[in-house]
Amino acid sequence: MGAQLRVYKRRIRAITATKKITKAMEMIAASRIVKAQRKVAASMPYATELTRAVTAVATGSNTKHALTTEVETPTRAAILLITSDRGLAGGYSSNAIKQAERLTERLRAEGKDVDTYIVGRKGLAYYGFRERKVADSWTGFTDSPAYADAKRVAGPLIEAIQTETAEGGVDELHIVYTEFVSMMTQNPVDGRMLPLSLDQAQEETGAKGEILPLFDFEPSAEDVLDALLPRYVESRIYNALLQSAASEHAARRRAMKAATDNAGDLIKSLSRLANAARQAEITQEISEIVGGASAMADATAGSDK
Repeated sequence: MGAQLRVYKRRIRAITATKKITKAMEMIAASRIVKAQRKVAASMPYATELTRAVTAVATGSNTKHALTTEVETPTRAAILLITSDRGLAGGYSSNAIKQAERLTERLRAEGKDVDTYIVGRKGLAYYGFRERKVADSWTGFTDSPAYADAKRVAGPLIEAIQTETAEGGVDELHIVYTEFVSMMTQNPVDGRMLPLSLDQAQEETGAKGEILPLFDFEPSAEDVLDALLPRYVESRIYNALLQSAASEHAARRRAMKAATDNAGDLIKSLSRLANAARQAEITQEISEIVGGASAMADATAGSDK
């Protein structure tokens, strides 16, 4: 009985220490969510106005450009998958990976080859374990991305969309990330970044059905689009990175809260078992004392006779 009680106490101490760690991680994640939400809100006006500017140039000119012109028969597409660098965030990364897998299957069903670009160690580990080819990858900044990180990611993607498919380029550029809806809801989504769909762009900017003014482009509409292309891709990627970071913190907070609650329930259960073992040990000791006293009394009574 004593050995069993020691086992229960040792497990309670270990789970209590784990509970302290998960509680601390929950509080850290909760504090980071607010900062991430503020960054998402701050990035939205720039991204919206930039998309509105691209839409104005595309609708106000007949220029064919990789930013707005669709290939008649696209044969190659690129997917940018955003996951996390660290674990302990529930199904955050796995849900994004599943969304990317579904998108890949859909594109391949359309007869397109797919190049995959990955942000985050979790996504990279998933593809590496399955020995799948990755066009490029970036790690080390998923929980707190900066605009410089978005520029670094956008560089190879812009180069790929501007290169002919015969030379290793792509016709389409898609992105998979986790959209932050609320503290309890984060949805993995995918969207096509390039070529830009004008209808989709007008819906995103709230300009659907709006009559745009006439513009003069200097030196030319094509030069304006060349200048806007990297800014547009960078802003879209930056916004996706920020939303993914907020989603990661929210998912980690929820996962750590569940772990803390489960640790508390397990401690209560083990405490009841430890108390039961202690009571059984005390009962056994009392029985042994009573039995010993009874035996001594019987022995004394026998010697008196």
